[in-house]
Amino acid sequence: MLTMILTANPFETVSKPIIDLLNMALTPALGIVGALGAIYCIILGAKLAKAEEPQDREKAKNSLKNAIVGFVLIFVLIVVLKLGMGAMQSWMSSSVGAAS
Repeated sequence: MLTMILTANPFETVSKPIIDLLNMALTPALGIVGALGAIYCIILGAKLAKAEEPQDREKAKNSLKNAIVGFVLIFVLIVVLKLGMGAMQSWMSSSVGAAS
């Protein structure tokens, strides 16, 4: 019994629910980020189209650029996390296996 406890991965019981939650949440997060990003960029684009003063136009253009960069960065980070989950799981399993 004692050897069974020592050879079992102690982090698996803690990490499995977290990994399952991340796997379930990442796909909807991509859709939500995409939808919110599209809506926000449409609003900023309308604001850019309505701007009459040059400084208002420049301010709206900068806001639109920043929003696009921000949403693309969030989208890329979510995709990298989703793709990297398997590698992180195998790394954790191999490092725990090597330590015992």
